Amino acid sequence: MGAKPVRWWSERRARRRLTSRRGNPDGTMSLKDHLYDLRHRLGLALLIIAFGAIFGFFWWGWRIFGLPSLGDIVTSPYCEIPEGDRFNQGTCQLLQTKVFEGFLIQLKVGAAAGMAVTAPLWLHQVWRFIAPGLYAKERKFALIFVGIASLLFVIGAALAFYVVPQGLVVLVSFGDGQFLTALSAGDYIDFVLALLLIFGVSFELPLIVVMLNQVGAVSYAKLCKWRRGIVFALFVFAAIATPGADPVSMIALATALTLLFELAIQIARVHDRRAARKRKAEGLDELDDDEAAPFDYRPSQVEETANETVNEPVTQKEPHRVRYDDAT
Repeated sequence: MGAKPVRWWSERRARRRLTSRRGNPDGTMSLKDHLYDLRHRLGLALLIIAFGAIFGFFWWGWRIFGLPSLGDIVTSPYCEIPEGDRFNQGTCQLLQTKVFEGFLIQLKVGAAAGMAVTAPLWLHQVWRFIAPGLYAKERKFALIFVGIASLLFVIGAALAFYVVPQGLVVLVSFGDGQFLTALSAGDYIDFVLALLLIFGVSFELPLIVVMLNQVGAVSYAKLCKWRRGIVFALFVFAAIATPGADPVSMIALATALTLLFELAIQIARVHDRRAARKRKAEGLDELDDDEAAPFDYRPSQVEETANETVNEPVTQKEPHRVRYDDAT
């Protein structure tokens, strides 16, 4: 009985060495090891998301360290509607039209908030599965891309949360006072979550333009040539994507995307100038179209290992295999 914990711990250490860069520099793993590692990472990620959803569910009514609860944060845009334009019983409350609507909304919003709060933890598990197969330059490139993408998504969601009250005020102002607003909780939550998701994802579009420029698919000259058409397409996209169809949300999204797109163009301008100076320094711009580039096409020599001799063949060491059990 005492040998089983020791064996489990040794196999766990072997798995960690196999999936780490220090223990496995080239990232070579068998298909079976990859599948076991994928199952392990997905299990941890789902467990973290489940704990985050439980925390978000109870956070709906908690006020941690004096901060507003999740329910207060979600309903605050609705509460900013003037009291004369919404159904008011002394407090700001949403309308529940179904028996389990409140429970399902609390569960939905809590799960979304839990995923957002625990995102660094479960994304770290995804990164641990991908990182062993990447080179150092690729890992650095991926970390920068994911970091900027996460920051842009948060900025877009924050802008959407700021725009929601103004958009609701505009939407409920129609009718010349002949209507009383009593929003259903389900419709209101779906509207807010959809707006947050659309703004967050839309803010990734300029980053995609920068990435295409970095790999050479789109140049600064082409972006300048297409500027008017792309700006017009951004306004059309904002008009279609915003779920409320109110002018405040559409103008805010289109203006923010236009500014970010202009920033992406300027980044592409700096990159193309730097690439042009590098080509000029290497003399590539002075070559004719039918002239070969001055690259070294000779194959490199394979360095002999220290234990390799002329008469003694090199014995290859079999790859280490980790024993997994069904409880992994």
